[in-house]
Amino acid sequence: MTKAMIIGGGVAGPVTAMALQKAGIDATVHEAYDRGADGVGAFLTLAVNGIAALGTLDLHEAVRDKGFATPRMSLGMGGKKPMAEFGFGAALPDGTGTQTITRAALYGALRDEAVRRGIPIEYGKRLVAATPEGDGVTATFVDGSSAHADLIIGADGLRSTVRTIIDPSAPPPRYVPLLNTGGYAEGLRLDAEPGHMHMVFGRGCFYSYVVHPDGDVWWFANPRQPKELSKQELAAVGAEQWRAKLLDLFAEDDGPARDLVAASDEIFAGWSTYDFPKAPVWHRDRMIIIGDAAHATSPASGQGASMAIEDAITLAKCLRDAASVPAAFTAYESLRRARVERVVAQGKRNGDGKTLGPVMRHVLPLIFKLRKPTPDAMDWMYGHRIDWT
Repeated sequence: MTKAMIIGGGVAGPVTAMALQKAGIDATVHEAYDRGADGVGAFLTLAVNGIAALGTLDLHEAVRDKGFATPRMSLGMGGKKPMAEFGFGAALPDGTGTQTITRAALYGALRDEAVRRGIPIEYGKRLVAATPEGDGVTATFVDGSSAHADLIIGADGLRSTVRTIIDPSAPPPRYVPLLNTGGYAEGLRLDAEPGHMHMVFGRGCFYSYVVHPDGDVWWFANPRQPKELSKQELAAVGAEQWRAKLLDLFAEDDGPARDLVAASDEIFAGWSTYDFPKAPVWHRDRMIIIGDAAHATSPASGQGASMAIEDAITLAKCLRDAASVPAAFTAYESLRRARVERVVAQGKRNGDGKTLGPVMRHVLPLIFKLRKPTPDAMDWMYGHRIDWT
């Protein structure tokens, strides 16, 4: 039986392992950190196309129960009437649609299910080298241990080690001049429908909020940051400094932005935004990259997790059906590259729109008035389905 080694235990790793198991391939997940990512991260949108892909593995219900339905979003300026409203794709036949979920809850649900299905997950295994040997690959880890498998799948994120092993000349991630922060506002009652996501072009900062069914409000903000900050510079900014910065940025806004900041016990420590528009080489010998390692997209696309999940299912299907591992890798790339690069480009456009200047703040409402988006404009993104048969 073919054996696979998966590098990275985030979202893509466990899903890939379970998809490979369904395809009759054994897999072990190797995670660099010495523990899981419980409690790590903010929240994200898991789009209906990603949930449909999870359904291939009977995982959609486990995830659905951890988040809440988010079927629509609106786009507005400050406290004014929204300029446009969009759907997050048509719901699945059972009524499940796009969900908002914490990253920790998504990760935990996928990891727990992988363990329940007998997938081995080894922690503290940070990859340092991978060497093709015969019809397989030997991986070496920072703790001095090694492992051998028929193939290696790099699901190790934006700063992928597997990517640099496959292609030492691979370009670095691209900095997007926006920071990310946010929080969970408690005790604040807004006149807004639960699950309806509001995207707002504030005068000093783009922000978004959605009311949870329990009444709390989940929100994020994207302060402009033209100069890329180091991890050390970001770490030096304390939570109350973030709060003060946001209150200042929202000082002239009529919407609920300042109330959201004030009603949040904790403000997320800010992090930089990156994407990966094109990794020229996805695979070499018996090594391949998937998810953010191959095509990280800006959070503005709302598709990061969903693209990784689609990758996992598609790769497992190709490995099941192809005559050889190299043939499977080639088939996988032919099925995925154009789609994921289009999503990354869409995310970049969405992110660029968050930094409107004074002129565009006046022009944008007119553009939406003259060119209303059609209901099916984003079907290419949300309507994608993978036929496992």
